[in-house]
Amino acid sequence: MNRTVMLHNIKVTLFFLTAATLLSSAFFLLSHNSANVAILYVLATVFVARHTAGYVPGIVTAFLSVIFINIVFTYPYLELNFTLDGYPVTFLGMVIIASLTSTLTTHLKEQTRILKEREHMLIEAEKEKMRANLLRAISHDLRTPLTGIIGSAAAYLEQESVLTAQDKARLVEDISEDAQWLLHMVENLLSVTRINDQTACVKTTLEPLEEVVSSALQRFRKRLPGAVVHVQIPDELLMIPMDATLIEQVLINLLENAVYHSGSHKPVDLLVSVEGNQACFHIRDYGLGLDAKTLDSLFDGYTSTQNHSSDSHKGMGIGLSICKTIIHAHHGQIFAKNHRDGAEFTFILPLGELTYESEIDSSDH
Repeated sequence: MNRTVMLHNIKVTLFFLTAATLLSSAFFLLSHNSANVAILYVLATVFVARHTAGYVPGIVTAFLSVIFINIVFTYPYLELNFTLDGYPVTFLGMVIIASLTSTLTTHLKEQTRILKEREHMLIEAEKEKMRANLLRAISHDLRTPLTGIIGSAAAYLEQESVLTAQDKARLVEDISEDAQWLLHMVENLLSVTRINDQTACVKTTLEPLEEVVSSALQRFRKRLPGAVVHVQIPDELLMIPMDATLIEQVLINLLENAVYHSGSHKPVDLLVSVEGNQACFHIRDYGLGLDAKTLDSLFDGYTSTQNHSSDSHKGMGIGLSICKTIIHAHHGQIFAKNHRDGAEFTFILPLGELTYESEIDSSDH
């Protein structure tokens, strides 16, 4: 034990023993009952064990408490006397009880410290896994559009004199599309910076579901104006604790995946329901579905799509990995499955205590 810890233990022990003695003196003068005095010293022993390091301070406090009670609060006063009838058993019992209490309190404190260390290690491990998944996803998902941009630009510059206006327009369109995809991935990466680096959690506020969904759909339609999304949400004004910007990012990622990788031009369903104390978001497409072999690792940061749509060169990895990170930071769950006609992604958010607000009848205004 170093000097700093030892001085801290001594100060804490003296403080609680002094406080117990002063309070005991007041109780004893009022009631002349030493039973209350013993309880106060036992409490002092517990506090010393709680706020000091090691087992010694609590046990020392237990012995000193017995001595103080004997000298100050037991007849003959101001004398140390264990020979009176019944006192040895009483004081021995108090020493045992106080020592056991001190030991148990110190043991519980040590167990709490170990649990906190393990929790911290798990958080660090999850953060390291997240970083590794993101790096792996970035190395895959950024390479493809960058290669496309470089290839299209090189073709335009090297063959400008022989390319038709239609070919040039197609190359520029490809460059623009890949650049937009890169911008989207950068937005995904920036969204992760909103997650607290120490706790891997986010600061949430109660947000109206309808506004969050509406904002996500507006941003989504700017990227894919031709996509059709059927939305179904509860009629009530549902308030959900969340970081609205991050949940919008999750919705956009999942909707874009449904359009890009389903291999179908059918509308996508966005369904929100309340089950118990949870809000469940379902994004359902009607296309090729997911490869059953990849379902377990779909959110780990690297997924190569098996679909052969015109946009299948765009990977799902980084977007799904970030979705998982965001939902876990909200203490929620996210998973994927196949239904009869395609794929379905589901994420669940806890509602908390205040979830509903009464809708205001427009006739009241």
